[in-house]
Amino acid sequence: MRWRKSSYSSANGGECVEVADGVPGLVPVRDSKDPSGAVVVFPMAAWVPFIAALKG
Repeated sequence: MRWRKSSYSSANGGECVEVADGVPGLVPVRDSKDPSGAVVVFPMAAWVPFIAALKG
């Protein structure tokens, strides 16, 4: 998987959320400060409303 840092993560090392691209139908999410730690996987159908709720 190719991980990228969320544009909403701060530049000072805190709140570092990464998402992985290239996984059809899924959105893997991890804490970039612990790349070998747990990965939470959202179905795409749940990710879109989740992000919309966070922005709202």
